[in-house]
Parts: sequence; C-alpha cells; structure tokens
Amino acid sequence: MDKVMRLASEKGVVLFSKSSCCLCYAVKILFQELGVTPTIHEIDQDPEGREMERALMRLGCNAPVPAVFIGGELVGSTNEVMSLHLGGGLIPLLKPYQALC
Repeated sequence: MDKVMRLASEKGVVLFSKSSCCLCYAVKILFQELGVTPTIHEIDQDPEGREMERALMRLGCNAPVPAVFIGGELVGSTNEVMSLHLGGGLIPLLKPYQALC
C-alpha cells in the first residue's frame, strides 16, 4: 500500500490502469478532453502490480482499475469519476491541473 500511496501523491492527477481495460481508456479520454494529463501507472506492466491491485481494493476501490487520485486523495473508479463529472464536481477538482490553453 505504501507504493500506491507514494505514487498517488507524487503528481496532481494519478490514474492506476491496466493497458487492456476499456473503462480505463474511457477515463483517460475524459481527462484528455478536459485538458488534464494524468500520470498513468499501468499495473499490469508493473512487477508489483498484483500487490498494487490488492492495495487499491483495501483503499476502498470497488474495482482495482481504473483508480483515480486527485491531489493525493482517492476519487474512485469509473462510476465515481463519471458521477462527479455529471454532477459538476469533477472540473473544479481538476482546475489546478488543467493545461493552460
């Protein structure tokens, strides 16, 4: 869990993903459309990926990926991110991390 928390707090927007996950891809595209470039950790390509997956579940993720952290805080998986976005709460959280146009 230490590695997950360290990685999650190193950058403003962090996404734990699997390279073959379509829901992870959807979250990546959403962030891209919102002008945010998250730091992405593909846990299926990390030698400690299984441990990271278990740590994400212990932190409260319903599914281990995608797991989104903003400002070092766990936002959640696809359902939480999309619900937050549809409710108008995601953009204010991402504002400090959006690219300047």
